[in-house]
Amino acid sequence: MAEPRRRWLRPRGADDLGLRRALADRALPLLVASMTFLAALSAAGFVAASAIARHWQEGAAASLTVLVPRPGEPAAEPGRTRRDAALAVLGGSPALAEFRALADTELADLLRPWLGADAERMSLPLPAVIAVRLAHGAGERGADLDALAARLEAAAPGALLERQDVWARRLAVLARSLQACAGVVLLLVGAVAAALVAVATRAGLAARREAIEIVHLLGATDAYIAAGFARRVTWLAGLGGTAGAITALPILLALGLLALPFLRRDIAAASDPAALAGAVPPLLWLVLPALAAAAAAIGWLTAQATVRAWLRGLP
Repeated sequence: MAEPRRRWLRPRGADDLGLRRALADRALPLLVASMTFLAALSAAGFVAASAIARHWQEGAAASLTVLVPRPGEPAAEPGRTRRDAALAVLGGSPALAEFRALADTELADLLRPWLGADAERMSLPLPAVIAVRLAHGAGERGADLDALAARLEAAAPGALLERQDVWARRLAVLARSLQACAGVVLLLVGAVAAALVAVATRAGLAARREAIEIVHLLGATDAYIAAGFARRVTWLAGLGGTAGAITALPILLALGLLALPFLRRDIAAASDPAALAGAVPPLLWLVLPALAAAAAAIGWLTAQATVRAWLRGLP
């Protein structure tokens, strides 16, 4: 009986270069997890600043306040008070979605923090305050609002139309500044993560220098050696990125609950699991797994570049 032909089989998952010893599974995942955690907080700041600023900007840009001094006095049009004349002008404007004159009790409630409990018994006549909500897109047509202010002045001289678009522009500038800061932090975190992976990879190269030189002299290509390091580093970086993203999730939920009052959402519903999940902007649910994938990608690219650069220095 012929002797069967001998075959050399390479076990699946064999660690030819001893990288499991050279690149331990403790330090690098912990460092990458820390970087991913910081990146998640920065991404949350970027998304939250955009959402809150957009909410405030839309509310400020779409809101007007009309002040009518001496509202009970007769207007130029017979049979109407100055307040009625201002309301009639507002009712004929197509740029407005809704408007409402505040009652005296509401005015007293607004003045109470500054004037105390005597706000309702003041002898000084208070102006009529009319809260106005613009129709969609009307805040961008400044000419319409200027014409409305002129008609109010003609109907009730001294009536003042207060626009909030200045605050809307300031909120937009603030949001862009916060987003720029968060973006810079994300770039810095990515750069630091790449530097940490490079240092860990070079440490692994130094620890296995003799073995790498031997297999390199025996014919192992640079691509083969770099691929071995890249697989190990990608696994460790992905593991750390996943752990960091999971660790950041409770923090993001807590911050989302704190942001609910600024978004005018129902705080009492925050105990409901669905409402709790809704406290985190939908985009962040995509960002968290993307950060783990980005950590793995940074590990692969950095390991490939570091190992290939190191191998080019071999004799």
